Amino acid sequence: MSEVQVVIIGGGAMGTSLLYHLAKAGWRDIVLVEKNDLTHGSTWHAAGLCTHFSHNATIQELRATSVRLYRDILPQETGQSCGFHRSGAMRVTRNPDRMDEFAHVAGLSEFTGYNLELVTPDRIAELHPLAKRDGLIGGIYEKDDGHVDPTLATNAMAKVAVEKGAIIQRYNPVQAIRREGGVWIVETARGTLRARHIVNAAGTWGYEVGRMMGVNVPSVPVLHQYLVTDTVPDIAARIAAGQPELPIIRDPEESWYVRQERDGFILGPYEKDAQVWSVDGVPPSFGAELMPPDLERVEHIIEAAMARIPALGSAGVKTVINGPITFTPDANPLIGPAHGAENAWLLTGSSMGVMEGGGAGWFLAHWMVHGAPPMDALAVDSRRFGAWADRNYRVAKAVECFGLQFGVHYPFEERPAGRNIHLSPLHDHMLARGAVMGFAHGTERPNWFSDKPGDVAQESFRRTNWFAHVQREVDAVANRVALADLSVFSKFDISGKDTLSFLDALGANRPPRPGRIGLTHALTPSGGVLSEFTVSVLSPVHAYLTSAAASEEMDLDLLISRSTGFDVTIRNITRERAIIGVMGPKSRALLSKLTQDDLAAGFPWLSARNITLAGQAILALRVSYVGELGFELHLPRSEACAVFEALEEAGRELGVGYYGAYAANSMRLEKGYRAWGADLTTERTPLETGLAAFVKTEGRNFIGRDAMLAKANPWDMVLLDIDASDVDPFYAHAVYADGEPVGVVTSGAHGHRTGKTLALAFLRKPQVREGLQVKILGRMRAARVLDTPPHDPLNTRLKH
Repeated sequence: MSEVQVVIIGGGAMGTSLLYHLAKAGWRDIVLVEKNDLTHGSTWHAAGLCTHFSHNATIQELRATSVRLYRDILPQETGQSCGFHRSGAMRVTRNPDRMDEFAHVAGLSEFTGYNLELVTPDRIAELHPLAKRDGLIGGIYEKDDGHVDPTLATNAMAKVAVEKGAIIQRYNPVQAIRREGGVWIVETARGTLRARHIVNAAGTWGYEVGRMMGVNVPSVPVLHQYLVTDTVPDIAARIAAGQPELPIIRDPEESWYVRQERDGFILGPYEKDAQVWSVDGVPPSFGAELMPPDLERVEHIIEAAMARIPALGSAGVKTVINGPITFTPDANPLIGPAHGAENAWLLTGSSMGVMEGGGAGWFLAHWMVHGAPPMDALAVDSRRFGAWADRNYRVAKAVECFGLQFGVHYPFEERPAGRNIHLSPLHDHMLARGAVMGFAHGTERPNWFSDKPGDVAQESFRRTNWFAHVQREVDAVANRVALADLSVFSKFDISGKDTLSFLDALGANRPPRPGRIGLTHALTPSGGVLSEFTVSVLSPVHAYLTSAAASEEMDLDLLISRSTGFDVTIRNITRERAIIGVMGPKSRALLSKLTQDDLAAGFPWLSARNITLAGQAILALRVSYVGELGFELHLPRSEACAVFEALEEAGRELGVGYYGAYAANSMRLEKGYRAWGADLTTERTPLETGLAAFVKTEGRNFIGRDAMLAKANPWDMVLLDIDASDVDPFYAHAVYADGEPVGVVTSGAHGHRTGKTLALAFLRKPQVREGLQVKILGRMRAARVLDTPPHDPLNTRLKH
């Protein structure tokens, strides 16, 4: 039995990249096992496209890192080309919403340092003379994009890794995996490996290897076809004339990409009715095989591509590639710790394994070496899906994601597949009152409330049909009282004699006194914000924590891992309790109709009390995320409907209303409250994020403390008032000063109480305060830093 530090399962671009980066980081005794040969599965038959286009800065950096690795670094290290062609690429459209999307991505890219150019139809014709511009209104051009030979790139990474001492075991399938004595036991055809770390980089086999590990891997192989043409006379003529390679061109509305391949073309269509394959297990013999061509499925897309590029029709089809690629429910890869499995990691599920593989290996290697990811990981963290991501869900979402591979990615988009998995006990009540639902970590929640039966949200980058409805919800909260279903939050029960000492070591803040509520930020070893907990200390031996819905698995892992050495019991009670928000200046008056308990002097702001309300025992928290007097009622799910109905009945004469997540977002921005996952990320410390009031370092030792205090070149989060009356900021807009990008918006909305368009933003030049502008959808908007929140800066309304 061999003792090793890491076993990586899977020799595609992703796994080999991790092997390469760990070896370069100085790790030794690292082994990659591959059931066939390197690149088998999906890598070998990939079209090799590489891009910088992304709506998310982390995903963009994975792709940009891959380009640098394939284009520059590996050829320097090996003396051999990876076959990278810097052809450039562009996306073209006839859709105004798509141009808004392009403008948004171009704006983000200005901040991240990648040059993406918005182009006119004339510029499209100049860049790609073989493409017709009929009907097009514009596009986006990525000059540093291109394509790579997947096999050359993978083998180059393997070569460097082996030279640095890594081991690759080809044709050595994994037969069993188990955890034993604090190590991972990996049984292979050629012997047993004992490893401290195990990494599932199995791609097409990711789900099956996950089952061996005892980990849910929500990925599905989907068949993707592309065709390679014979010689195209127009391309042959260009080559003979010494003209450069044509840029890759994508038409998202028609769902295809075309790139030059020597003197012909590659055409890749994405049909709407995707064909999943081997959902429950890939055939054992599968390796470098392909499926028979099935061009009838994509014939209409091929015809559309030929209409745009008539030269496609001048050549015959030389080869049709029809093979599996893996899709996760949101089409992003699974990178990071596996939930509930110590020292187990995922690096799989990428539908663009070559495009993202070089960067994905770098990303996970950094996480494994340093204990924290190099950038915000929420878009790729494998724990963004819970056990609720079952077979039906992953299949439905894979089909949807494949069909929407080129879909417009709207802010606040809510896609229809895989819905109604977990329902709040108040779900039907919400629908009956006009709730338009959204999806949050497997659970339905009200986004906003409409007075029109069957209303749905319009999708746009600009103001939509829910703007006025949210304004009405905010008015109810600000001037009367409104109810909200907040049951989606993650909830944890902490008990035991070491409860207070555990909470003291958990994060940057001290725990509150018994009966009080506090805010604690758990940090990464590098000082970034890992999690945010609302902490209610019920007694010296009992506490109740709530956190963001999307962080449930991450937070449970965190709490368990940091409980070592403390006599505490941690229970995830997210599915056991409901939460009803009662917010507004009349909230106390409403609750007082249903309880004899003191809700005034005996129940101050930021207190937790057990009360009896409408005949039910309830944990009431006097806390508000919306900047008004308010209470959260935490109670068993079975009692939620009766209490809600009692609140409604008692509140009628007070003008009781309802509010959803969009109204809450608007109101919390008017208070300058930060949101985990948007404003709070592992990239920035709580001090950078403006949370110094929740940081207590004197006489305390907690993970990330010293790194937080020693942070070099810190950024600064500010609240901006933006001149914009026709469009509202949402996220990832570049902030400018003197024509230079100096910051980025993390969240934004219109504040209906204040009449201001607001955004939270990080400035990487904290000294800059004047002359700021925010670029929203390609247009500069003047912005001013607000030194205090525009709504109730002294918290008078909250403390009333």
